Amino acid sequence: MDEPPDQELPPSYNVAPTDPVFAVLQRADSRQLRVLRWGLVPSWASDAKGAARLINARRETVADKPAFRAAYQRRRCLLPADGYYEWQTGGARKQPYFLSARDGAPLAMAGLYEVWAPSGGERLWTCTVITTEAADELGHIHDRTPLLVRTPDWPRWLDPTVEDPGADLLVPGTPGVLDAWPVSPAVGNVRNDGPELAQPLGP
Repeated sequence: MDEPPDQELPPSYNVAPTDPVFAVLQRADSRQLRVLRWGLVPSWASDAKGAARLINARRETVADKPAFRAAYQRRRCLLPADGYYEWQTGGARKQPYFLSARDGAPLAMAGLYEVWAPSGGERLWTCTVITTEAADELGHIHDRTPLLVRTPDWPRWLDPTVEDPGADLLVPGTPGVLDAWPVSPAVGNVRNDGPELAQPLGP
């Protein structure tokens, strides 16, 4: 990393929309680790109220939708995480699962970022996660999953001079990459935070 993060973040085990998150991005020739707010605010937005609705961008439409099109061409980022939660629907109640890399390595989620500058106000840096179809082995939990970028593809994904990094990066989830296990429904309350939330649910 060429530059240190602009601020420190404590560990979080229950990140919610509009929370701050780490993001790796490239500005000119400098690769940076920055703190962004989760929930993208397009540069042309009149206010930031819709950010909580733009936490995800579908890979099938990310290059065309007005909210994401400009960011996809010039402001792509990677969002590092140890894992993420998905909720399985069906039956009497929804069941949360924690998903993480099978080899224990951090995940590099494909993201987009924007810099929103209200008139006379402080600039707001925000981001969104790109999602894709879940691999068959995980599709029974949820039909969508964050788009993961392989390490060899990081330079191409982050390069702001490349307007289209290529459709070969925007592929459905790869089988055999993630493990998943059920966790406590306590994760559904954003006030709960701690490593116990990601622990496998007991019998």
